[in-house]
Amino acid sequence: MTPLNLPLAELRIKKQGEKDYVFDRLRKRFVRLTPEEYVRQQFISFLIEYKGYPSGRLANEVEIVLGNVRKRCDTVLYDSLLQPLMIIEYKAPSISISQKTFDQIARYNFSLQVPWLIVSNGARHFCCRIDNEKNEYVFLSEIPEHKQIVVNG
Repeated sequence: MTPLNLPLAELRIKKQGEKDYVFDRLRKRFVRLTPEEYVRQQFISFLIEYKGYPSGRLANEVEIVLGNVRKRCDTVLYDSLLQPLMIIEYKAPSISISQKTFDQIARYNFSLQVPWLIVSNGARHFCCRIDNEKNEYVFLSEIPEHKQIVVNG
């Protein structure tokens, strides 16, 4: 796999036929190991192990409805009242993060209205804080610790 700009976690990987699968600690099952999934699993481990994010409040592949279309957010962080707090979108390391990526996560946020967004391809990470009332956003220089973003415990 491509080197990432993250402390690497030891992932549980198994081979089934010609395909590799990785254990998703949030979904508690093996999923197909793709470059994007590798980024997701490493980033989740980083959030939990290094930034103090509670695994019980993170969910992968969260379905939302945009108009008549069903979409899936890569990862959503919830607060203690189970209200969405952050959306995280992953790309494979070979995919550059572009305006199109930010447009995608912004569309997801029309549905969830979270105050935090993160986009990562494993090599580059972008995090911004959104004030939905003022329609403003501020990019942070690094991914905040969980205790820095919590509203409801």
